[in-house]
Amino acid sequence: MKHLILTALLVSGLAGMISPAANAQQDTVIRKSSKAKNYTLDVSFGDKEDSTKNAAAPKGRFMGGITFTRVDWGFSRLIDNGSFSLSPENKFLDYKGVKTSTFSFDVLYFGYRFNPNFKVYVAGGFDWTLIRLKNNITIQQNTPELTYVNEEIAFSKNRLSSSYVHIPLNFEFRTKENDKGKRFYFVLGPEVSFLLNGKVKQISDERGKQKFRDDYNFQPVRVGGTVRLGYGGIGLFTKYYFNDMFDTVAQKGLRNMSFGVTFGLN
Repeated sequence: MKHLILTALLVSGLAGMISPAANAQQDTVIRKSSKAKNYTLDVSFGDKEDSTKNAAAPKGRFMGGITFTRVDWGFSRLIDNGSFSLSPENKFLDYKGVKTSTFSFDVLYFGYRFNPNFKVYVAGGFDWTLIRLKNNITIQQNTPELTYVNEEIAFSKNRLSSSYVHIPLNFEFRTKENDKGKRFYFVLGPEVSFLLNGKVKQISDERGKQKFRDDYNFQPVRVGGTVRLGYGGIGLFTKYYFNDMFDTVAQKGLRNMSFGVTFGLN
């Protein structure tokens, strides 16, 4: 996971350092146009061909392709029936706030640009939530409820994580480019996610490094919404999930939200 995060940040940083002219050369763009419709297919790190300074750009067209954008990296928080404090039933999930995080990015998109300042698109990508547990416990595998056992050893790392495929529907508003070739972005929309797997990772002197995989009763289908506000290629995001984090009776009302920094807005 660390290698994936470092790679994502490295790619995002390099994309931001490249000049607009270099970006135009970097993008692989396949276009098919007719008098009735315009299409754009991109294989790129960004949608660079539609500058608002280009008077010849069509006012409306379909877009789609492979991309590497909207890299979200930040913190996750559990909300227990409207409270940031965990109830006694969920106290075993007490976590280290500064080490409980989220990471996600998009790899595909398809949509329609109505004009240089507004577009609607569906994307596809991956999403991880990483909960750094405080307690020396082991969440049990293959159980109908979320259960655990207390351990007599001290874990230097005890992490419960989930990974999802997410499909967001985004409505993007943006201003015209300024003299520096940058603009403000406002993006919001719902998303649906499908569980890939859950994982427990533990590190201790007694047992070394251990990894256990299971669904851990994470919600198989997660529904939420995202809001992003940015300038240039960097912004801030917040996400909130409307259904419960776990598909269990005891954790009813326990939900997840996240916030942080977005790289690769376009």
